[in-house]
Amino acid sequence: MDTNFEKIFGSNLRRIRESKKMTQETVAAKMQLSGCDITRSALAKIEVAQRHIYADEILLLKEIYGVSFEELFYGNNR
Repeated sequence: MDTNFEKIFGSNLRRIRESKKMTQETVAAKMQLSGCDITRSALAKIEVAQRHIYADEILLLKEIYGVSFEELFYGNNR
């Protein structure tokens, strides 16, 4: 996978999370309550492109943040 894209994607996740005034702990807890086995540490690693993200995690983050796939993947760059 393109590491540059992973960095951009992670940066988008962080920007969106912060704009929603949510902590990594809060997001991880919401994901866990929805059946996704993820930790705050794993979420932090995704945001800095040190861990790959799974499709089910992308779908859940889209739902939790209330954003489009385009915003998740491209941010404000489109």
